[in-house]
Amino acid sequence: MASLADHHHLHFVLIPFMCPGHLIPMVDLARLLAQHGVIVTLITTPLNAIRFAIRFEKIINRDIQSGLPIRLLKLRFPCAEAALPEGCENVDSLPSRNLSKNFSDAARMLQQPIEKFLEETSPGPSCIVSDRYLPWTINVSRKFGIPRLAFDGTSCFAFICSHKVMLSRIHEKVSDSEYFVVPGLPDRIELTKAQLPSTINQSSTTFRDRHEEIKAADETSYGLVFNSFQELEDTYVEECRKLQGDKIWCIGPVSLCNKENIDKGQRGNKTSIDEEQCLKWLNSWPSKSVVYACLGTLGCMSPLQLIELGLALEASKRPFMWVIRDGGEEEKYGVMLKREEIRKAIEMVMDEEEGKEKRKKAREVGRMAKKAFGRRTGGGSSHRNFKLPVEDILKESKRRLCT
Repeated sequence: MASLADHHHLHFVLIPFMCPGHLIPMVDLARLLAQHGVIVTLITTPLNAIRFAIRFEKIINRDIQSGLPIRLLKLRFPCAEAALPEGCENVDSLPSRNLSKNFSDAARMLQQPIEKFLEETSPGPSCIVSDRYLPWTINVSRKFGIPRLAFDGTSCFAFICSHKVMLSRIHEKVSDSEYFVVPGLPDRIELTKAQLPSTINQSSTTFRDRHEEIKAADETSYGLVFNSFQELEDTYVEECRKLQGDKIWCIGPVSLCNKENIDKGQRGNKTSIDEEQCLKWLNSWPSKSVVYACLGTLGCMSPLQLIELGLALEASKRPFMWVIRDGGEEEKYGVMLKREEIRKAIEMVMDEEEGKEKRKKAREVGRMAKKAFGRRTGGGSSHRNFKLPVEDILKESKRRLCT
């Protein structure tokens, strides 16, 4: 096994997709690589630096001060060239989902400045770690003759489900509310068209072509890295290997690299109230009594659905913290849930007796995740899996030096 000193010869360039749910775990991955002695350059853009990276810089600067080899590279995002409104440097800042293709085009225009950086940087790049949704980075990988690791922030299960749905196009043969069985899975998984993400529900040839481009880049990458852990979805890890080959590594959850409360609090967007105020309010309630409602950065509900959710939370008679995204248009697809359905679901989980097994299972999964990510007694599965691609890239780098 190589030492940390050997890893200092490696330089990993991380290229995240500019969306909070993609960017944040990539920052965690950057920190993990640096903690293993790898020189890391994380690429971002000016406004993402203001929104995210300045908060990250507080974390990253502490890492740098402690001697970790991590850097931020800020590149201008070509909004005007892609016919985007000025300042749209992140998916969640788009005024309309109709501009998604423009955003992808703008991201693709970063290829040239990235290549210029790679030509000039020292030490030279050893590996590109790219978000899967940036398939053009495979061209950069080929040009420089260096491996590309594709990073997926979800799971092997989601990866395989998406693949099977897109391959069969079964969702195109049913109505929005009609259930269908996802074909070719080890388990019986039933979904409706309305439950699928909008990226799959798009029927245009543009989106289908982009899916094929992502698929082709995955297949020619050195390997795929998932923000998941082996014990959570062992069957679907094996399904991924059947599809993509052996170089599949589950290294998550990478958020567990944040040990300090200050690091956890400074991830993501700035909230309308500060972390201390949130903690003070949370501490005023008994442990495990608060409902946390959050549908993600890109969750866009109709006003009617927002009302139903709000009334359901209120009807639950339990303290709740509700995170709502500021602005954005509602999703075309989605399942309309009534307040009584939501209230019953909250009661089912929060009820002392009825929800006991579910809470027990959730705690067990949490313990499994920490064990997988941990370093004790040789390290858990994610800790070991994290080392494997780094060791592979080190061998590949030495081989190239010798040829």
